[in-house]
Amino acid sequence: MLLEIIQILDILVNVVVFAIVGRALLSWFVRDPTHPLMRLLIDVTEPILSPIRSRLPSSWMIDLSPLIAIIVIQVAWWLIGTIALS
Repeated sequence: MLLEIIQILDILVNVVVFAIVGRALLSWFVRDPTHPLMRLLIDVTEPILSPIRSRLPSSWMIDLSPLIAIIVIQVAWWLIGTIALS
């Protein structure tokens, strides 16, 4: 039972990470935030990226919040998986 829950959560974590990467990549090409695909990615990722972005200096010329979010998500997921499977 625990293994199935971990597998489902692993899929969810991967979907979120791919959504963050997709949003970051598409933001270079799709400038219209009302585009349906961008709207979906923004709706999914903004609750994760917004708190990180608010803590970063606004003087930086590049938004590093996707990179930081992916690192935090992956480290947290690794810790949870290690604890759950031990």
